[in-house]
Amino acid sequence: MTGISTFLPLLLGAPESAGGTSAGGGGGSLVTMLVTFGLIIVVFYFLVIRPQNKKQKDAKKMLENIRKGDRVVTIGGMHGSVESVKEDGVILRVDDNVKIRFSKSAISQVIERKDDAGDGKETKE
Repeated sequence: MTGISTFLPLLLGAPESAGGTSAGGGGGSLVTMLVTFGLIIVVFYFLVIRPQNKKQKDAKKMLENIRKGDRVVTIGGMHGSVESVKEDGVILRVDDNVKIRFSKSAISQVIERKDDAGDGKETKE
């Protein structure tokens, strides 16, 4: 059974033999370096770039779907229910007679979403 430790010297660009190098030995080193950088780029893409893009897409979808009656939390920690939705912002009711206008980008999450069926039930997300 071979593991990654078998291929590690190859990936790190270690020489295959302890003897002297020939005149054309630089080509293998270049290929090894390119393969190593390629693997680093692939790992970086799957661990950093792809999850960040998915998170941005989910946040954009959440902001587009905010509607009246939803209970939300702002990035500052303010809890409230959505009174009205404008093109660039929302008005939150945080207490009986207190309404505050926030930019849509200030909404960090939707706690409860008002049901579309009109039966007054709310769904948790």
